[in-house]
Amino acid sequence: MKNITDKLNRPIKDLRISVMDTCNYRCPYCMPEDKFDENYQFLKPQERLSFDEIYRIVKVFAGFGVNKIRLTGGEPLLRKNLPELITKLKSINGIKDIALTTNGQLLQKQLPQLIDAGLDRVNISLDTIDKDLYYQMSGNKGHLKVVLAAIESARKSSLKSVKLNCVVQIGVNDDQILSLLKKYQDTDVVVRFIEFMDVGNKNGWQKDSVLHFKEILQHIEKEWKVNAIDPNYKGEVAARYKYQDHCGEIGFITSISKPFCRDCSRARLSADGKLYTCLFASEAFDLRKHLRNEDDIFLKQYIQNVWQNREDRYSEVRHQLKGRKDKIEMYVIGG
Repeated sequence: MKNITDKLNRPIKDLRISVMDTCNYRCPYCMPEDKFDENYQFLKPQERLSFDEIYRIVKVFAGFGVNKIRLTGGEPLLRKNLPELITKLKSINGIKDIALTTNGQLLQKQLPQLIDAGLDRVNISLDTIDKDLYYQMSGNKGHLKVVLAAIESARKSSLKSVKLNCVVQIGVNDDQILSLLKKYQDTDVVVRFIEFMDVGNKNGWQKDSVLHFKEILQHIEKEWKVNAIDPNYKGEVAARYKYQDHCGEIGFITSISKPFCRDCSRARLSADGKLYTCLFASEAFDLRKHLRNEDDIFLKQYIQNVWQNREDRYSEVRHQLKGRKDKIEMYVIGG
């Protein structure tokens, strides 16, 4: 194994793989329906990486020290035979953890096969537990009852962890914070609040829509006493808190108010085989072209060069960039 670092001395530990660019939801902060209607051209099947191609890429990344894989979308559970991919990736020497990020609508039926294949963890998007608001926030596509049942199945399963991701927007769901926490208090489900981020250019992001971490924390502390706890590992995205008088963990992802670029060890792979070195990237590196025309030795050298030249820290400098318009959209690389 040859560990490599970028220009800011950050190693590479995590690879996030979008297996599907399409989604069964139309959440306004990711894939608003007015921009992604029935005429929108998503990838054709042959344009997406095959499972064998993904396997080849992950083997190279594992050789550089990557040990965690996250499967994302779009909605990854729209990809047929996903357990087959998980089995292949879990067989790679060095890959210790495979996680899935999903909206949960299709999860309950597929969960047993995913776990049998080797899935370790799941993150489920849940922006509210109000049925009508949930339907509205999913672009009138999602049914809360189905997702809540999937969460229950996941938390009763052998998965190592179940986390819920809530993107908080002022005037949309900022009044849902306490009700969401109450529902999963005294369980082993981790509820994480994500500051509304300016990923891509199609989600209508405005600074005054962002409820900052400290404001979310103030809401919570009016109801319960909570204490900060140490990260599980260097570079962990979420700031972690525990209740004083209840069981349960709360996380905060603070890309706007408290960027964590300096410890970022993540690379992202789109469904069509483009490598992105930042969630807010404007530049892509076409691995699919090299996969289909070059051997693994060339691929290894190419990926090494990309990472060693990486110097992304968008969240630390966004105020200097004044609304850059060339950022990749959220659905392409799955957050």
